[in-house]
Amino acid sequence: MSTKPILAASLVAFALCLASQASAKSITLPPDSAQLKPSSLEGYAKAQSNCVACHSAEYMLYQPPTAPRPYWDAMVKRMKAVFKAPIDDADMPAIVDYLAKTYGNEQPK
Repeated sequence: MSTKPILAASLVAFALCLASQASAKSITLPPDSAQLKPSSLEGYAKAQSNCVACHSAEYMLYQPPTAPRPYWDAMVKRMKAVFKAPIDDADMPAIVDYLAKTYGNEQPK
């Protein structure tokens, strides 16, 4: 007697059992209290539509205020390359400019 039908039926039953236990989960996140610092720089609107679509604006506040432009450039490139942020290459320089001048070492004194 072959055990293949019994094994196949057991695997199907096991899969159905697992599927019945899997259900949609939901979570409630706390309100996002941080906002990007408003600016007339072109990169502000681009950061609004690109950066905070994936993470809180609070993320920028945790970066070193002495961070130079190359740091922000590397950060934006990392978000695109590593985290697959949907940032258009043409928008990257304006976003870097905004971040360096608003959160980095190019802030007005």
